[in-house]
Amino acid sequence: MPYIDGFVLAVPNAKREAFIAHATTFDTILLEFGATRVMECWGDDVPEGKLTDFRRAVQATADETVVFAWIEWPDKATRDAGMASFMKDPRVDGAGDMPFDGKRMIFGSFSPVVSLPG
Repeated sequence: MPYIDGFVLAVPNAKREAFIAHATTFDTILLEFGATRVMECWGDDVPEGKLTDFRRAVQATADETVVFAWIEWPDKATRDAGMASFMKDPRVDGAGDMPFDGKRMIFGSFSPVVSLPG
């Protein structure tokens, strides 16, 4: 079963194209290191909740959009090795500033328990 890294972040609307370029660069490197799929999804219908929601979770402002992203890996061992290589890659260090506030990004790694069809 695959292994998943998931992310939620707030990106300034004015930096949408910069975010897409940044994500394309980083995602291509992740694929080189063993990821099987990377999805970066620009918020389209992200409702406000009564108690909590995606916008509150990342403290998104009125001029930001929530991005939901994930990386699929074949397994945890490939993910661990791939992320270690990614973090050491000079292209990552030399990529410049992120077009979002990384301190407000939420992330985690997950083992799927249901996968359909599958």
